[in-house]
Amino acid sequence: MQVFRDPAQFPHLGNASVTTGTFDGLHLGHQKILKRLLEVARQTGGPSVVITYWPHPRLVLAPPPTHPQPMDLHLLSSLEERIAQLADFGIDYLLIVPFTREFAQLTSEEYIQQILLDTVGTRKLVIGYDHRFGKNREGSFEYLSQNADRYGMSVEEIPREDVDAVAVSSTRIRRALLAGDVLTANRYLGYSYPLTGTVVRGRQLGRTIGFPTANMRVEEPLKLVPARGVYAVMATTAAGTHHQAMLNIGVRPTVAGNLDQTVETHLLDFDGDLYDQPLTVQLVARLRNEQKFDGLDALKAQLAQDAEAARQHLVGG
Repeated sequence: MQVFRDPAQFPHLGNASVTTGTFDGLHLGHQKILKRLLEVARQTGGPSVVITYWPHPRLVLAPPPTHPQPMDLHLLSSLEERIAQLADFGIDYLLIVPFTREFAQLTSEEYIQQILLDTVGTRKLVIGYDHRFGKNREGSFEYLSQNADRYGMSVEEIPREDVDAVAVSSTRIRRALLAGDVLTANRYLGYSYPLTGTVVRGRQLGRTIGFPTANMRVEEPLKLVPARGVYAVMATTAAGTHHQAMLNIGVRPTVAGNLDQTVETHLLDFDGDLYDQPLTVQLVARLRNEQKFDGLDALKAQLAQDAEAARQHLVGG
């Protein structure tokens, strides 16, 4: 997949099948749109193109800092995760449009002409139901359909019933993750929810009880970190090796209560140095809530039980 972060550098294709959106999390609803996009591209013989935006539009269009209600934005995927997911899906071109206040002021007519036609060369546009674009969300499927001949492109809307059939939305996924319900979130996503971060040095207390952990600094500050607790996960190292693991999200109340929240992973049957390297974990199941134990021996005994429970959840992983 060829990735462009500047519309001015994008090659005018002339026969492109295109879809647009934020595609945060690339859940099953998004995947329906992308599957149809690839079908249309094969039928027309042209390339498939996804247009997305960064930063997230809500960051640009959010209320001012003096607003009494702070913005609550949790991303299901970082930009780099989104790029990797779209590449794995088989998309030919990705255009990441810098979302600015100036860009947000484009009318639907300007957006169609400048981005879809002049920049990309759209021949076929595939969009989800109730998709809106342009200043004040004035553009719609109906508008595009009525003016398709004038623009020299056709437009197809994924029917509401097709998307509703999978009963999925980014909001539902976020709610599930914030409640620690990774099984529901993963069912909506169609894959196990990932967290990626750099391994940094912590207090190394885990080593003293036989459970060394990789303390992860999640790189995307807006990435949604699920509810506190212990999870069974699959971990992927920078070397590309995969390991069964268990993840703790919390403040470690037994050994270091009231500290900032940490994201720590213990890789089962692994011995190596992960410091300063990227690590990705995919959450498979939640094992238990975070809890405080009566000393390190009780904590060690529980961690041994957690490790066995994680193995059972990860059989075949």
